[in-house]
Amino acid sequence: MVAALLTLSPASSATLLAHRDGLPEFGAWTVVTQARPQALPLLLVLVPAGLYLLGARRLRARGDRWPVGRSLSFLVGGLGTIAVATMSGLAAYDASLFSAHMVQHMLLAMVAPVFLALGAPITLALRTLPLRPRRVLLAVLHSRVAALLSHPLVPWLLFVASPFALYFTGWYEATLDDRLLHELLHVHFLLVGSLFFWPLLGIDPVPGRSGHPFRMLLVAATLPFHAFLGVAIMSVEPDGRGLLAADHYLPLHGLAQSVYQQQLGGGLLWASGDLVGLLFLAVLLVQWMRASEREAAREDRRLDRLEAAEPGHSRPAGVAAPHSTV
Repeated sequence: MVAALLTLSPASSATLLAHRDGLPEFGAWTVVTQARPQALPLLLVLVPAGLYLLGARRLRARGDRWPVGRSLSFLVGGLGTIAVATMSGLAAYDASLFSAHMVQHMLLAMVAPVFLALGAPITLALRTLPLRPRRVLLAVLHSRVAALLSHPLVPWLLFVASPFALYFTGWYEATLDDRLLHELLHVHFLLVGSLFFWPLLGIDPVPGRSGHPFRMLLVAATLPFHAFLGVAIMSVEPDGRGLLAADHYLPLHGLAQSVYQQQLGGGLLWASGDLVGLLFLAVLLVQWMRASEREAAREDRRLDRLEAAEPGHSRPAGVAAPHSTV
C-alpha cells in the first residue's frame, strides 16, 4: 500500500523537498540529527521512568520479584516510543510534513499505550506505595469518574471518533499554528490510546475490564473505521480539493507536494492501523486461550476435591478425610 503511494509522488519529489522553514530534507538520518529535546516532554518521560525504577528497586530490596519484561515494556517500549515521537527529529517535522505527523499520531495513540500497559505500572504502584498514597490511588481507581471513563464503549467512541473530529474540523489546523495546542494534542493521543488499550490488555487492576470475546469485538470494530478514515484522508484531489490545513501546508511545499504528503499520511494511517489492530487481536486471542486453560485447570482441581470428599471414596493410606467446618 505504501509502495503504491510512493508512485503518486511527482517526479521532482524523489526525495522530500527542503523545508522553507529552514529544515533539511527529511530522511532516516534527520530523525537523529534534528532531535531537539524539549523540557516538558523530557520531564514527562524521565519522571515516570524514575518512579517506575524506584518501585522495581523497592520490590527487589524486600526480596520480591518483578519481571524484567515488564520493565523493558514500560521503559523502552512505552516511554521510549513517547521519546521518539516527541523529542526525536520526527517531532521537528510534525508541523511541516503531514506524513511525519501521522507517524507520530500512530506511535502515541497505538504503540506507546500498549507497551505502557504491558509494563503494569499500576500493579507496581499498588505493591510499593506507602499506605496513604496507595489508598488515594485505590480511591481514584474505584471512583465514579474512573468507572465512567473506563466503560468499554466510552474509550472506544473516543478512540474511533476523535480522529474524525480532528482532521475534518478546524481543530487540526489550529494545532499546527499554536504550540500549546500542539503539545496538548500529543497528550490527547496518548490518553485516549491508554483509556482504550489498558483495560483490553487486563494486566493492571483498572476498571472497565470485560470478557475476552467482548474485548476482541471492540478491537475488531475499530478496523473498518481506521480504514475509512485513511481512505477519506487519501481522497484529496490533485487540484487541492480536500486538502487538510491548506493555508498551513501550501506555503511550505506547494500544491503537488502537499497533496502527496496527505495521500502518504492517509495510507500510513490505514496500513499501520490495520496492522496494529490485527496484532492486538492476536495478543487478545492468546490471552483468551491461556485464560481458558487456567480456568479448565481450576475446574479440574475443584472436581477432584469434590470427588475426594464423596462418602465411600477410596483414599490413599494415611490420607485423612477432609474436616467439615461450621
